[in-house]
Amino acid sequence: MSRPVTLFTGQWADLPLAKLLPLVKKMGYDGVELACWGDHFDVARALAEKDYCAKQWALLKKNGLTCHALSAHLVGQAVCDLIDERHQAILPAAVWGDGRPEGVRQRAAERMKATAVAARRFFDAKPSGKNGGRPPGPAVVNGFTGSSIWHALYAFPPTSQEFLNRGYADFAKRWLPILDVFEQNNVNFALEVHPTEIAFDIASARRALAAVKNHPRFGFNYDPSHLGYQGVDYVQFIRAFGARLFHAHLKDVWWGHGDGTVGVFGGHVDFTDARRFWDFRSLGHGDIKFEEIIVALNDVGYRGPLSVEWEDGRMDRIHGATEACAFVRHLDFPANQAAFDAAFSQK
Repeated sequence: MSRPVTLFTGQWADLPLAKLLPLVKKMGYDGVELACWGDHFDVARALAEKDYCAKQWALLKKNGLTCHALSAHLVGQAVCDLIDERHQAILPAAVWGDGRPEGVRQRAAERMKATAVAARRFFDAKPSGKNGGRPPGPAVVNGFTGSSIWHALYAFPPTSQEFLNRGYADFAKRWLPILDVFEQNNVNFALEVHPTEIAFDIASARRALAAVKNHPRFGFNYDPSHLGYQGVDYVQFIRAFGARLFHAHLKDVWWGHGDGTVGVFGGHVDFTDARRFWDFRSLGHGDIKFEEIIVALNDVGYRGPLSVEWEDGRMDRIHGATEACAFVRHLDFPANQAAFDAAFSQK
């Protein structure tokens, strides 16, 4: 059986959920990965209103859709970041507050704890999720962590390992209490390994795991698009962290297509600028080798959803997301359940 194909709603948060869901169904998806912004999933309302989660599920059911994960990228970003005015645009007013950096970080951490509780409440409210009275399985919240040391990426002024270690210690100090709340609520946190996060490639992902002492609730939301243009082996990532893959995004990217004036770091130019070395593309229009990804996901036993995170500044999003859904359905295939040469045996 192939995996469910879902759409991450983060890039569609300008549309009310009631308007978006019929469109998602029309585009061919099985469900959604709900963003915790716009009106798609409101953490505060999920905790304050007894019927909020049930109403969200009723809206999903009305449109023949389901949900496998929530995403709290924006608030998670502020937990470890060096806060500046850019964060105000992505944070709820209650988290931003007076904008003083340490207060913002602490309020973001508290909101992430609340998100774990809200996620458990939401998935417990799933109409078919009672599971005969048995304890429900882990819920999944995808997101970012932020990083206090991303600005030191290039290591100049000269940057010691002691300096970097302090960044990982800061990450652990801020995230271990959050992860403990995730543990208490049977929720997994899946970091999307990504530039600006504490983990942005295989080496830094290993370091992040070690920093939180391999906390059982800390894992990854796999996304090859953030690895490929960096030169990171995005298939090896799957094999390195198979047991820690709590969720998977499918997103494409191309690289090596600029005019030679802008490099991997982006040249301070906007996405879709023709000078760029890399840019996100709709699925099947970039350089990611998705069949190798499906093989590796099968090899490590990943059976979760394949969530399309649609980003392509050159293409109409409805056309692109519709095409992307069909692309994933054609691409995905179930793992073999028997050796291909078993029929040769005479026993």
